[in-house]
Parts: sequence; C-alpha cells; structure tokens
Amino acid sequence: MRKSIIALILVILMIAVIVPTITSADSKGLVVCYGETTYGNQEYKNMVDNFFNSNSHVNLKDADVQIVYADDVNAISSGISQETYGSDEVLSSALIDLNNNQNMEITVDTSKITLVTSDMYASALKSVGITKGYVYVTSPVEATGESALAGILKSYEEATNVQIPDDVKQAANQEIEVESQIVKDSNVSGDDVAKVVNDVKEEVKKDNITDKDNIVTIINNVAVNNNIEISESDVNKLADTISQSHCSRSSRRL
Repeated sequence: MRKSIIALILVILMIAVIVPTITSADSKGLVVCYGETTYGNQEYKNMVDNFFNSNSHVNLKDADVQIVYADDVNAISSGISQETYGSDEVLSSALIDLNNNQNMEITVDTSKITLVTSDMYASALKSVGITKGYVYVTSPVEATGESALAGILKSYEEATNVQIPDDVKQAANQEIEVESQIVKDSNVSGDDVAKVVNDVKEEVKKDNITDKDNIVTIINNVAVNNNIEISESDVNKLADTISQSHCSRSSRRL
C-alpha cells in the first residue's frame, strides 16, 4: 500500500519546471500524463479521462500525451524512500493546461486521492518555480496521491520544453513525502501543514537563510504560531527539504 501511495506523488513531481510557466512555440501548453498502469488498462484510462473531461473543459484530443513509467518513478524514489516500483504500481495521472491562466489552480479528485491536498501540491510546485497553470490530478483507484507529482513534473517539462534537474525533482518529491508523513503522524490537515511549509519557505527566501539550524528554528516557531505539533524527526526532514529546495533555486537565480 505504501509503495502505491508514494508512487502516486512521484508521478506528479516529475512534471514540475524551474522556469516561468509559458507555452513554448513547439507545445500546445496542454499535456495529459498517465501512469503506465492506467494507460495500459482501458477501464482505468476511461475513468481518468472522464474526470479530466468533467473538470477541465478541454478537449483531450488536443493534448500531448505522456506516460510515466516505473523507471521514471524509481529514478526519484531511489534517492528518497529507497522504494522500487513495478509497472503495475504507477496509477496516478495528471492534466496540465498552461493556457489562459496567470495563477496556479489545482483540482484534486478527492474521491480517489486520499492524503495529498491541492495546497500540498501547490507548495511543492512553488518550490521548483511553478506558479501558473491549471493542474488536475486523479487516479483510477484510491491512493494517497504521493506519486502523482512525478507526472505533473513530466507534463510541465513536455509543455515548456525545459528539463527539470533531478535534484530539484527530488527536493519537491521529498517535500510531499515529509508533509504526508506529518499528516499521518498527527491530526493536522494537509492544508494546514502546507500553510506552515509555505510560511517557512517565504521567511527563508526573504532572509536568504541557508543554515539548517536556523531553518529548524523557523519551522518550530511557525508551527507553534499555527498551533501545530511536528515531531523533531519530521522537523529535521522538513528543514533538509526546504534547505535543498532553496539552495537549488538560488543557484539558478530563479
């Protein structure tokens, strides 16, 4: 169960970009990315397509199609969770539309995605520089949504013709994984955890803080101010993630 859960968020993470989300001359700005398990099962694919058609109001026939394979997911998970996924474990899918939107709007199929919220996805995407576009996330069967990020990142790469560095993908994926763990360990909602992470990242960015001990202090202070309890272990993991994300973006002057 944990493997299929993590695999779902990884799919979305692989699509994020580190540049402004603009439509390139070679792309329609519309990409649908299927997990390989879903793509190979017509019933599953129909379920996913029905969600996209009902919520996005775009013609899927106009979209570029990408598939996230187990190897894509494993390339990220090997450096974080050390999990290995098979071709029958990559289910989550994402639709990316970069047309006619100056903000980030994320629609999550809460009937299937049980853990990761739209705010959690938005926080991770913001970490890699994605702040504009429509994103739709679903799965043919119930899953936490943790691997879906890989698919989102891959879709953004296709829509913008920009390759996202592996370290940036890993930082975004790890952020989702840590936030998910905090939700599992406590009674805190995913959106509340995402708010804490966003507040911390804003403070780190504003003061250009890179020292982990200082980031740990900021996380603890923001958590207290929001009446959220986070274990010492999760605080340290979150500090590592935020530090890595901040340094990666700073080095590229995004």
